[in-house]
Amino acid sequence: MSFKSQPISVGITKTFPCSYIETELEQLLVLQEDNIGLALFEQLLALGFRRSGGTIYKPQCPHCNACLPIRIPSFLFTPSRRQKRTLKNNQDLIWKIVEKQTEHHYELYETYINVRHKDGPMYPASREQYNHFIDSGWLDPIFIELWKNDTLIGVAVTDILPNSLSAIYSFFAPDEHKRSLGSLLILIQCRLAKLMHKDFIYLGYQIDESRKMNYKRDYTPYQILTSSGWQQTPEE
Repeated sequence: MSFKSQPISVGITKTFPCSYIETELEQLLVLQEDNIGLALFEQLLALGFRRSGGTIYKPQCPHCNACLPIRIPSFLFTPSRRQKRTLKNNQDLIWKIVEKQTEHHYELYETYINVRHKDGPMYPASREQYNHFIDSGWLDPIFIELWKNDTLIGVAVTDILPNSLSAIYSFFAPDEHKRSLGSLLILIQCRLAKLMHKDFIYLGYQIDESRKMNYKRDYTPYQILTSSGWQQTPEE
């Protein structure tokens, strides 16, 4: 695979049990480069790839195509009634952007994983695991923090690219679940994309068959990557 003047070597993993659909096997196209430019990585995003740490990957499963790359056109997005309620109900919170991870980030992540995702592949949380999926060596994400008075209650890890934002991962205080902080953090990223004049927010993969991964269609209009390219849903 080659992009402009930079060749890219792509490998494929062995099959392994899927983390999201119990009856399926997962397989990934992977590439790991010491240095990838932001424009090149954005091209890969547009082809359906994602990153975890320095590894860029894309599902290439033998018998399943449930993982649908999804993105939001930022200038077309309008919050739904439910999302407007989420924004209104969280007006007491403050959000800000920091460029470096802190000890508070990891403490919140550890609590989130160990309470909310005991049945997932990231349990139990560890510092090594946390650093592995954030640090790449060639791209430094930003951290969008949510604060309730003097307490950090949410973090969104986000990549800033020339024409888009890419949502890497969000975590929040489990005891604040009534605030819908996961949704709030996506809404903040949508707002930030507009402020930064970015055209898209990449949300990763929509998996309709997975209860934990089927919420991304709530942000309309959205685009799904198909064999014919990105297809946009009508506004609701």
